[in-house]
Amino acid sequence: MVKVAICGYGTVGSGVADVIFENSDSIARNAAEEISVKYILDKRDFHGDHFENLIVHDFSIIENDPEVSVVVETIGGVGIAYEFTKRALLAGKSVVTSNKELVASRGHELIAIAKQRNLNYLFEASVGGGIPIIRPITQCLAANKLDAVYGILNGTTNYILTEMIQNGATFEEALHQAQENGYAEADPTADIEGHDAARKICILADLCFGRHVNPDDIKTQGITGVTLADVEYAKRLNCKIKLLGRAVRTGAETATAYVAPHLVSTSSLLSNVDGVMNGIVVHGNALGNAMFYGAGAGKLPTASAVVADVIDAVKHTKARKYLDWEDAPSGYFTDSSYLPSRWYCRVETSLQQIGWAFGKVNFVTYPGASGSEYAFATDEYDEATMLKLTGGMTVRSMFRIID
Repeated sequence: MVKVAICGYGTVGSGVADVIFENSDSIARNAAEEISVKYILDKRDFHGDHFENLIVHDFSIIENDPEVSVVVETIGGVGIAYEFTKRALLAGKSVVTSNKELVASRGHELIAIAKQRNLNYLFEASVGGGIPIIRPITQCLAANKLDAVYGILNGTTNYILTEMIQNGATFEEALHQAQENGYAEADPTADIEGHDAARKICILADLCFGRHVNPDDIKTQGITGVTLADVEYAKRLNCKIKLLGRAVRTGAETATAYVAPHLVSTSSLLSNVDGVMNGIVVHGNALGNAMFYGAGAGKLPTASAVVADVIDAVKHTKARKYLDWEDAPSGYFTDSSYLPSRWYCRVETSLQQIGWAFGKVNFVTYPGASGSEYAFATDEYDEATMLKLTGGMTVRSMFRIID
């Protein structure tokens, strides 16, 4: 019997306890051992809860119990979660986590400790919730040289944009609906400003390209500036607006990554990823594009990914499953401003000035459009050039276009 401890009894942590309890037979069959939860660490008490007798408040109880071989960390953040993870690994316990912020910022260090101690540090649920993406990248696509990964990595922003596109809700109305439905936090900043997606694209870039990307280096633009006018113009360009995290190899030994709204062509499978769902595209030199789609968040979808990692940690006690990347040399991470793209622009200026700056562009309009502005799609330019070309204009929106 393998004993597991869960740190953090919130949405994901309680889901992990439920999945291990309810699916115990199939989990035991897949792991070739029975798995049970011995402790649940939280600062709160849960009187009347099914697992109330497992609640403890002192991590040292878990740390010093030789029966506990796997610790599940679902606390979130970097502070206490980092401390408990490091202490668990140093105590000889494998760790499974759904904590994208911790993996993105300190994952390389924690993996190194796991290696030194011959333990597992697994984090499938840190990206894409219940979507299998880390295993496919590191196993199924291992024969490929991966040169790009991008996608819809945040269900809250995707829900908001879907409401704007399909139902004509304003950003503020759609955000309020997301909060009422439990898809957005009371403080939605990490989602709507793109920080959550930035952490996830960091992890994907680390795994796909094998070098560490610092989350602080990621240029991040959220969706607060997207308006219903942008939605209407995008429709006329046969596109939908989606918040994408994107990482690309820019050379043999260089790469870049960023998060920003994009106009996604309706011919792309990503354009049909709606609501709180996520979609991730990985491009390999042998395979071409592969897309992964599913529930990117939620109690049970995320818990299922966590428990799958627990099973892997139990099965691979002798042949460890190391997920790793190297430190990045100076100059590895390049400025995403120099990544070429077609662009959508909504500006207030004269037709003459647009012509001087861009030459020929594809103008779009819609009934009810403001008479004081122009919207158009450009040929390929990098962002630095676009900022120069639009320097004399009042820019309302400027988003990349991706097929």
